[in-house]
Amino acid sequence: MAPEPLNPEPRYVLLDPDLLRRLMKRTGTGHSISGRDLARRVGVPHGTIDNLLNGNIKSQPYEVAHLICRTIGVDVPILFNPAGRAVPVEADDVDEITPHVAVSA
Repeated sequence: MAPEPLNPEPRYVLLDPDLLRRLMKRTGTGHSISGRDLARRVGVPHGTIDNLLNGNIKSQPYEVAHLICRTIGVDVPILFNPAGRAVPVEADDVDEITPHVAVSA
């Protein structure tokens, strides 16, 4: 089994599926966009957009969240919040932030 990467791509949580749906009806250009067209432009399966709209999935990788927002013409914080740590922890930094507890023998 391959080890997990130290800095996996951050995930972004969709704040409100209904807001995404409303913004798709009137994008930054004033036009509407379908779920299939949004998926095609972002480069994800159309089921990904459908599942976001239905609340079946809550988060997307950084790249997908940013592409969705760019495609419909809104800033990322309007639709998504980053999930997890804001500052990734490097393996070399673990000793510096992990409290050391003395254990008696």
